Amino acid sequence: MSDYKKILESQRDFFNSNATKDIKFRKEQLRRFLKVLKGNEDEMYEAIYSDFKKSAYETYETELAILYAEIKHSIKKVKEWSRPKHVPANIVNMPGSSYIMPEPLGNSLVIGAWNYPYLLSMQPVVSAIVAGNTVIMKPSELAMNTSNVMAKMINENFDSHFFHVIEGGVKETTSLLKEKFDKIFYTGNPNVGKIIMRAASEHLTPVTLELGGKSPAIITKGTNLKMTAIRIVWGKFLNGGQTCVAPDYLLVEKGIKEQLVEEIKKRIRKIHGDDPQNSEAFVRIINPRHFKRLTALLDEKKIITGGQTDEKDLYIAPTLMDNVTWDDAVMQEEIFGPILPILEFEDLADAIAQIKERPKPLALYLFTNKKSVEKKVFSEVSFGGGALNDTIMHLANPNLPFGGVGNSGMGNYHGKFGFDTFSHQKSILKKATWFEPWVKYPPFTEGKLSILKKLL
Repeated sequence: MSDYKKILESQRDFFNSNATKDIKFRKEQLRRFLKVLKGNEDEMYEAIYSDFKKSAYETYETELAILYAEIKHSIKKVKEWSRPKHVPANIVNMPGSSYIMPEPLGNSLVIGAWNYPYLLSMQPVVSAIVAGNTVIMKPSELAMNTSNVMAKMINENFDSHFFHVIEGGVKETTSLLKEKFDKIFYTGNPNVGKIIMRAASEHLTPVTLELGGKSPAIITKGTNLKMTAIRIVWGKFLNGGQTCVAPDYLLVEKGIKEQLVEEIKKRIRKIHGDDPQNSEAFVRIINPRHFKRLTALLDEKKIITGGQTDEKDLYIAPTLMDNVTWDDAVMQEEIFGPILPILEFEDLADAIAQIKERPKPLALYLFTNKKSVEKKVFSEVSFGGGALNDTIMHLANPNLPFGGVGNSGMGNYHGKFGFDTFSHQKSILKKATWFEPWVKYPPFTEGKLSILKKLL
């Protein structure tokens, strides 16, 4: 028997003991998780810097702070979320009452992503724990050092029959996917998402897929271009552009493009200086394969700022490309790097039509001061989530669900939505025993049918 099977069987036995259903147990595990994370911050900072030169400041800002807030929010809300919810009973079930009882799905598998290795591996784990599940977590092998530090700190502080990390690559993931889980949660790209779904179908295991896509930022006339540039530059070049909800490309209304471009250039210089390679706030590309993929998207004729690369340092400068068309290579796939293509539009309806011709994006950002434009874009375009006059920050609100739609994913999490993702909503009808409607039973008469029609 493989180690995977042994661990999963021990987790199945532990779950069946009902220990994880106890609210006190869940709170204790979440508090322990928080303590372990805070006690290993220095090791986590060192590991992520080794993987792609991400600073401690940015790691705290974009990963650990959100993770800590999620844990604290879950501890505060777990009792409320777990409580049975009474719902109205209909007339045919009178005298009686109805309620919905949330219950954990059971043994869960969480497969994390490399670009925010702590947040995207461990935030779904928080959701699984608060809902009362056991967890096997498989971090991405591409961020090797962060994978190592997560495995060490978790496996040394949690019982494997409740929460355990298994490291490895394709081979290990393939082996895990052969096992029967009660829930699989995957963060990554659509191609692997399809593999996850096929594997899960063998056991009819429910899946949540957090994928990606080409997320547009639409900028219209009349908006505050300076603030727009500040927020686009932050969202796009955060984490070296390796963010699933980063603005993938700009759709700029004709007449404001030149001014916006100048504001973006100014903001890049203000944040990263004249040589971003020496900026403390500019993250490197994760590996040579992704570096080569990204440099192949660069078109020197269309680069208006940036474009410098250093393969040994896995560095690509913050780059703007102008006069881009939908047929260019940079518009055929999610960029996932520090390259920002700029397209222009005259008619908003045409811009919306172009977005709708393509797979549904994970995020959409709209910069406008017109209510009519806000209503039109948000009601007509399907996307996972987004923001008006900002980028990325919708992720920081635990009261908003985070997830994709169509090619950008299925299911969602964060806060109560994460609890629901790892729960089954069990419906219960509670009937009194002093009365039974006789119209349910034979003989079937015209009089009974008339009463039945009125009741139903």
